[in-house]
Amino acid sequence: MRRDDDERFQDHFGRSVRALSDYLGIGFQIAASFAFFVLIGYWADEQFGTSPLLLLLGALVGMVGMVLVLLKVVRNANRKKR
Repeated sequence: MRRDDDERFQDHFGRSVRALSDYLGIGFQIAASFAFFVLIGYWADEQFGTSPLLLLLGALVGMVGMVLVLLKVVRNANRKKR
């Protein structure tokens, strides 16, 4: 009986680690896309002297990118359920 409990724990632990890595990957994609566009906006403001216009535009584009990543994840999760 002890062996079955160990195998069951390993199975659950393995699935938990895979799910955690999926969620961490999604979080990294969201954070990276947002940060990328904000930093590009900040850099462009410094180059062209348009502060804070391009920074705000970068933040807006980053938010749209986050929504698109989330929609992709939800769409893939719905496909896996079927």
